[in-house]
Amino acid sequence: MEALTKSVWQGLSEQDKQEWMQRIALQLPEGMQYEGLQTFERYGQRTQTGVFTQDEQRFVFVPGDQVTLGWEKWHHGMDKETTADLHETASSYGIEDVQSFLSGQMSPVREVNIGPMLVECETISLGWIEVTEEEAFAQEHDDFPKALAEFKESGLNEYELHLEFKLIQDQGEVRILWFNEGIELEDIVKEETAAGFSLLTEDEWEYIYGGGCRTLFPWGDSFDYTMRLRHLGIPKNQDQLDPSFVHSETDTGVDTGTDALTEPIESSRDGEHHHPYDLELPNFFGVQFAGDPYKYELTLGADGEVMPKGGDGGALICGGTGPLLSFLPSASVFFRDVNVDELDWEELMDGLYYRRVIRVTDMKMD
Repeated sequence: MEALTKSVWQGLSEQDKQEWMQRIALQLPEGMQYEGLQTFERYGQRTQTGVFTQDEQRFVFVPGDQVTLGWEKWHHGMDKETTADLHETASSYGIEDVQSFLSGQMSPVREVNIGPMLVECETISLGWIEVTEEEAFAQEHDDFPKALAEFKESGLNEYELHLEFKLIQDQGEVRILWFNEGIELEDIVKEETAAGFSLLTEDEWEYIYGGGCRTLFPWGDSFDYTMRLRHLGIPKNQDQLDPSFVHSETDTGVDTGTDALTEPIESSRDGEHHHPYDLELPNFFGVQFAGDPYKYELTLGADGEVMPKGGDGGALICGGTGPLLSFLPSASVFFRDVNVDELDWEELMDGLYYRRVIRVTDMKMD
């Protein structure tokens, strides 16, 4: 498996990479197939990797590596704008030691070995499932018929009855999402295991998001104030955005679709409208993240416990902390929500997403 570690993989010829991907394809769950090689580049990292599909969902091959994860101090240090913003915001909350505050929000520093794996590019909502209008009426919910009728005449884009159902306008059609009440973590693990998949660990998530970087963010220690961020609208210096900041190219016929920075609004798997927000674009492995502090991505800790990543339920953004601290949970590689244990399972499910992986080390690669 040495060829599937990052340092060796990057030096392989395209033919060798193709051969390895075809060997992996022989071990995949039913219905999954290899589509070809594709190159992704972002934040100064570049990866040519294999793309796989199953039921129109994309997976990418992520080579393994031995990396240091976690955060306790600056690698390069913040620039002046980030320093001023962080200290001003921290002081307004009575925080004097900024570095101690930040390190207290991050996972501990540790050395880990990450195995090669196939990773689902987008996430799946754990708490919400899409249903037809007929299926929704079959639930015999007292409030649904009236809510649906009023929503169709309201002109609203979205309506939600908390932890019950959501109604979403999508190009003249109404999409209906029903809360997935009663599902437990064990149910998801059992279902996905039976289908040949696993869930990410926290270590794997931090590696896939940061690529083994030692900086606070995947791109460095300073915040990028040119980013377009969900919930915050267009930044004042939007005109400074460089279209080459994110790059994806097809090597063997994999369709990359419309350019990510100019693509029209479309609907994503969870029923929400997708915009070209910077934190939601494919990274250097071709993996997309929510980029939304209101959302969590489910990962598992060392003992199999739930370890949500990529958000804080909106706690910081609701506190009016500005873009840096508001999006620290989503933009930082190593953030941990220290308050997540205060949520009960149903509250967590509301904004909880997960992605499927296949660990190549679990395959018989004879």
